[in-house]
Amino acid sequence: MLFRRSLCTQAAARHRRRIQWPVRQVTKSNFSEALAEIKACIFSSDYVAVSFQKTGGHSAPWHKILPIDTAETAYFKAKNAAERFQILQFAVCPFSVKASKLIAHPYNFHLFPRDELKVGMPSYRFSCQSSYLTAMAQEGFDFNACIYNGISYLSKAQELATNVQIGHSSPSSCTVQSSSVHSVADSLFRERIRTRVKNWISACKDSNKTEDALISSLRKLISGSEVYGSRPSLNIDVCSERQVQLVLETLKEFVDVVPLQLPKKGAGVQAVRAVLTSSQEDKNLLEKELQDMEQEQRERVLGFREVIDLISTSQRPVVVHNSLNDFAFIHSKFLAPLPLTMDEFRSSLHLVFPHILDVNHLMKEIGPFEKMNNMPAAISYLERRFSGSIDMDISSQDTDKVNIHGHNVLRVCHLFVKLCSILKISPEVPEDGQSRLSPSLQHHSNIFSPCASNSRDPIDDDVRIWTGNSRTVSIDNLVFLWGFESGISARSLKDLLWDSDDVFSEEFDVRMVDRTCAVVVFWTPGFAERFLRIMDSGEIISTKLTDLISVGLKAAGYETYKRVCGSGLRKSDLADCLDQAMDETEILSGAVKSQQEQPVIYWNNDEMINLNDL
Repeated sequence: MLFRRSLCTQAAARHRRRIQWPVRQVTKSNFSEALAEIKACIFSSDYVAVSFQKTGGHSAPWHKILPIDTAETAYFKAKNAAERFQILQFAVCPFSVKASKLIAHPYNFHLFPRDELKVGMPSYRFSCQSSYLTAMAQEGFDFNACIYNGISYLSKAQELATNVQIGHSSPSSCTVQSSSVHSVADSLFRERIRTRVKNWISACKDSNKTEDALISSLRKLISGSEVYGSRPSLNIDVCSERQVQLVLETLKEFVDVVPLQLPKKGAGVQAVRAVLTSSQEDKNLLEKELQDMEQEQRERVLGFREVIDLISTSQRPVVVHNSLNDFAFIHSKFLAPLPLTMDEFRSSLHLVFPHILDVNHLMKEIGPFEKMNNMPAAISYLERRFSGSIDMDISSQDTDKVNIHGHNVLRVCHLFVKLCSILKISPEVPEDGQSRLSPSLQHHSNIFSPCASNSRDPIDDDVRIWTGNSRTVSIDNLVFLWGFESGISARSLKDLLWDSDDVFSEEFDVRMVDRTCAVVVFWTPGFAERFLRIMDSGEIISTKLTDLISVGLKAAGYETYKRVCGSGLRKSDLADCLDQAMDETEILSGAVKSQQEQPVIYWNNDEMINLNDL
């Protein structure tokens, strides 16, 4: 059933508040059914929008990605949040745009990670922030239903580790790599297996004849025959991967035998099981049963990861509201542990999702939207300022029950189409079939830097200071200050610093990072380095600056801040983290200096010489 919404006027906005959009709610109980549905929707749509609810984000002002963050420090912050917190709802909305009409298929998946295989891995542990949980509770989120009926999942890395530990047996794991060259030992091994299998098959067929039960049991015992379900089976022990391939090659000669690999704990294969079928029809039936079992286990173990794999396989562009934060979570939860650097993160992500579009970066093409920190506010602003309507058709199976969960993903879709309309960008996919994006949209894809504007990443060492100002400055011209009077404002701190030294006689600015730390911007190149040298050396300075230092004023360059962001120090006050980073640096440099001062001794003609004295 299709639900049409017109998203253009204030009346429409009030209408949306009264009537909720139908979003298909998916839990463990209806996941298999929804998986088939969303697969069809993804491959028939042009884009996929995603949005999710998590258990936390940042617990202190400086933990947020700030204008002063380079791409690398912003990644460190996003990485730390993704590794600490958990996703509880993941909304996915395949959509297309046809003649200014948005056709959307929204699904909201309720997630909860657990050890489905009961093997002790993976072991999940995550943090929660009360403000995030309170907001979800106010929206009617059922935490009990999430824990008991939420969909579990394994990341790609966890899947590989699990397969190594417990393995799996299926026809798909029994690929035969034929080798035209066999050694004498190989030939002898294959002949022994061939003879053993022939005797086993003969014994199984003879046992079908009327004979004494004792004789039949002895015959099976001698041949080593077992039962797989209702079918006879034979386990063939192997000692190496080479022997596995030789056994599979040999079993291929017997048309009524289906081979299965039996993994051993840790890695490798413990044995190959040969299952005897009664006919070609019975063989086809067994292979189908095994494939169904494999798919059922895959769905149970991989869980929601199947949806991520579908999006990746489809190669559809993925539309999000905050690409760096969102895909740090997606990579961490569903792909593999996050890499150490931003460049590695980009490269890893590009292999799975070649086209990522961030509506935040599209908004920067229009103007400073920093105050629009949520999608409803941004949509409302655009609707007041720009004319034109966007019709949205929502297809949903939940026609009798309208739920509030997962609506943000529809807002992402609407915001994307609205911005494309304002920027005169066609969101319709080219008909050549060779590209998933129009040339104008390709210009806006895969941008992760928080400081990027005009569709370009900034110079690596350039950052902004204020959210509403596009003026940038090199990180070499920034100094972090802390240890000043508690509660002081940026303006008051700037007044204190003014004329306290020659470095503050030229243009400079001060911005508070949090209540304990400020960043000083020296617009004259070289003044930041000069100020840090003064603070570090203790050379004679003005009385005014001496007084500030005497009450505890400290300073550090951008490298110290970068080290704090990358180290995972998450104290509430940035000043405490900078203090710890400075102490660790002093300890390390002291140890290196001490090691360098150790005497280097060698003997020459029975004379001891200290190389440090030379």
